[in-house]
Amino acid sequence: MTREIETDEQGLVRLQKLLAQSGVASRRKCEELMLGGEVEVDGEVITRLGTKVDPRTAVIKVSGKRLPPISDHVYLVLNKPRGVVSTMSDPEGRRSLSDLVADRPERLFHVGRLDTDTSGLLLLTNDGDFAHRMAHPSFEVEKTYVAEVAGRVARGTVADLLAGVELDDGPVHVRRARLVDTAADRSIVELVIHEGRNRIVRRLMDHVGHPVRQLSRIRFGPVDLGKLPAGAIRELTDDELGGLLELVGL
Repeated sequence: MTREIETDEQGLVRLQKLLAQSGVASRRKCEELMLGGEVEVDGEVITRLGTKVDPRTAVIKVSGKRLPPISDHVYLVLNKPRGVVSTMSDPEGRRSLSDLVADRPERLFHVGRLDTDTSGLLLLTNDGDFAHRMAHPSFEVEKTYVAEVAGRVARGTVADLLAGVELDDGPVHVRRARLVDTAADRSIVELVIHEGRNRIVRRLMDHVGHPVRQLSRIRFGPVDLGKLPAGAIRELTDDELGGLLELVGL
């Protein structure tokens, strides 16, 4: 995340100045946070005012929250509409992600993907290491989906999902599941999983007898889609990016 931070000849900056310029609080309040033992750098509590750090490499936490480093990378949230292919180009000429980010100068990577007929939250970045880690199953980043499915979903079906489902390519662990709404011919279910397997939510709901009619991802780790319009993009907040960096050990 790029910010204009003045550094000395060694590329260092006073810690309280960095915190203030990063929007944590006023300079005086940042000094109070340091003196109160609320600021860590690379795992060490820093209470000495005037301590200098490298704003590009220091791992800084304020009251336990990670402050993203100064970086030329961009980290974006996209609300992918239905019908858009989760690739930067498509040999079949279908609408792709590049059509939505045509005005961005960076070469962007998408973090994982969403099915063409699934809408919702997709992360985009020009930080290849971040993209790789965010998509890697070993980090188990939770993803929240809202599915409109066919039929009336029973409470017992939700319990079955939470107990674990065995698909043809292995078991799926559902972290959380809840029935949002139900009617005679359709239900709305919210699922939290960390899986990234192809069409995993659709296959899960097919397995329990409730095919998906519409599907959207509304949350990725600490990042919430909120009211971002379909097709729109915004930058991650510092809190969101800090939370994701913590999750994947960057």
